Amino acid sequence: MTKKEIIFIVLAGFFITNAIVGEMIGGKLLQIGPFTMSIGILPWPVVFLTTDLINEFYGKKAVRLITLITAALIAYTFLILFVGMNIEAAPFSPVTNEQFRAVFGQSQWIIVGSLTAFLFSQLIDVAVFRYFKQRTGGRHIWLRATGSTVVSQLVDTFVVSGIAFWLPGKITLAEFLQVSLTGYAFKFGVAVAITPLVYVGHRIVSSYAPQSGLLGDTGHPNNNN
Repeated sequence: MTKKEIIFIVLAGFFITNAIVGEMIGGKLLQIGPFTMSIGILPWPVVFLTTDLINEFYGKKAVRLITLITAALIAYTFLILFVGMNIEAAPFSPVTNEQFRAVFGQSQWIIVGSLTAFLFSQLIDVAVFRYFKQRTGGRHIWLRATGSTVVSQLVDTFVVSGIAFWLPGKITLAEFLQVSLTGYAFKFGVAVAITPLVYVGHRIVSSYAPQSGLLGDTGHPNNNN
């Protein structure tokens, strides 16, 4: 196995794991200043970072492949949880049926909204990333990394809230806009804050496997500015 293949497996593993964990823990809400957010936001910076690194070194085909695989695995995870919720717990089980459903039970609208938002946002992230990279001639890593995340998370935030809460009538249009805008503001801040990590990851990958590219359409990075 080559170094570039090892790096791809590691990045893909972090991408898939954090995306699935983010979906599973999303039912808990936390308060950060004026922002009310799902605790599922915790692993998503890693998803942003690995998306950019896979896109940078392995190309849009690799990101699309990982995105489709992850979406299928998220759906599979929810299927397993659904089956688990419909199996009665033993009388002596430390986790009761109600506790299990309270933690892992999500409505159909939330699942549909989450998967739809994930697919759309990731595919948009790929397109915006490649656009900025081509327009800048491979320069300005910060622009394509942060810019693609900022645009894709705008779509993700509004799509998931719209499908999960607004369309089924759980919240009003005004509430939908407020929740989406505050949630996006937080994600925007996270995207900017993790920009230095993109450079760190870029240097690590470049030094470990200088000649990247696994699935083609890579556009080898030629400038680290």
